[in-house]
Amino acid sequence: MYAEVYRMRTNIVLNDELLKRAFKVTKAKTKKELVHEALEELIAVRQKKDLRDLKGKIAFRGDYDHKALRKGERSGTR
Repeated sequence: MYAEVYRMRTNIVLNDELLKRAFKVTKAKTKKELVHEALEELIAVRQKKDLRDLKGKIAFRGDYDHKALRKGERSGTR
């Protein structure tokens, strides 16, 4: 499930209501699993590129037609 590179025992106070809600939306069976899953998801979300950072860095073809692509057509074949 997760790589155990560093092992550290720690005590933290967790909000009971947040724990209840988190257990309902995950498959975690223990608080440890829940915390690990939350940390993995936090890292994944924070590491994603913000599309706004790509503004001006991507060049599209002149005949690019996203609506045609949704319909399964190829660009420039209309």
